[in-house]
Amino acid sequence: MKKQLISSFLLAFFLLISHHLTKAQPFDYPTASLSTTWNNNVTAPHSVSFTDGSTVRAILLRGTFGPRFACGFYCNGPCTSYLFGVFIVQTNSGGGIVQPAIGFPQVVWSANRNHPVKLGAKLELNAAGDLVLSDADGSHVWSTKTAGKSVAGMQITDSGNLVLFNSRNTSVWQSFDHQTDSMVPGQKLVQGQKLVSSVSSTNWGKGLYSLEVTNKGLVAYLESNPRRVYYSYIINGVDRSKERSYVKFLNGSLSLFIHSSEPSRPDAEIPVPLASSAQYMKLMPDGHLKVLEWQSGWNVVADLFGVRS
Repeated sequence: MKKQLISSFLLAFFLLISHHLTKAQPFDYPTASLSTTWNNNVTAPHSVSFTDGSTVRAILLRGTFGPRFACGFYCNGPCTSYLFGVFIVQTNSGGGIVQPAIGFPQVVWSANRNHPVKLGAKLELNAAGDLVLSDADGSHVWSTKTAGKSVAGMQITDSGNLVLFNSRNTSVWQSFDHQTDSMVPGQKLVQGQKLVSSVSSTNWGKGLYSLEVTNKGLVAYLESNPRRVYYSYIINGVDRSKERSYVKFLNGSLSLFIHSSEPSRPDAEIPVPLASSAQYMKLMPDGHLKVLEWQSGWNVVADLFGVRS
């Protein structure tokens, strides 16, 4: 009898400790199911403010300890307007977003760059399978337009791709197909898509510069009237591929598949320093295509225009 009482006490104690540890350690939260709503308010969970004036309110986060991808609301400056986007944040071993002095959030994709929302905005993954962003006044801002397409849930992947998936775990919609000004390793820029710079680091609206893939190569434009080419990497030769031309950000290169496609070798490669940590490339407000990497701070490790392999 005494042994049973001791065993019962130990079991109850273990369950109590486990409950508190579980509550204290959020770990990662990479997926969400239908009929889920997130509100952009100061009491939202996973809300972190930084000394550079930025704030993130994470909705999904993939992985723990080190630079990791998350999605949610982001602001910078006085925080009167917010993006819904994918960003890189620093995390601890419990999946908590930390506040380093120099490791500020890096936005790599956004849904509403030309229509920032306010405090009180709402994001909903509704029962019909549509991901919908509404402003504080209830006005419609953006959606994935996936209602009725058998969406079963949403996830942020290890590579930073925000995906709506069906019951077979097949992608129905993904942020990788809707680039803004940045690319992450493993991501393609396909003919018909383009990167467009922001106006500035604090004005997220579409700026003056764009980068596109054509059936002849990689071309950057100044969006004047008429628009003007200021950089090009043209590939001569015969088109041997049935796919649309594309470039792919790989570890060590921006690889050009203009007249060929994987698994064939690329037609050309623009060298990128091998990544030792999180890395991404961004078409900057000044029109330069720069690669940034986490090295105890976010540093520019390459400026790709003007580089030839």
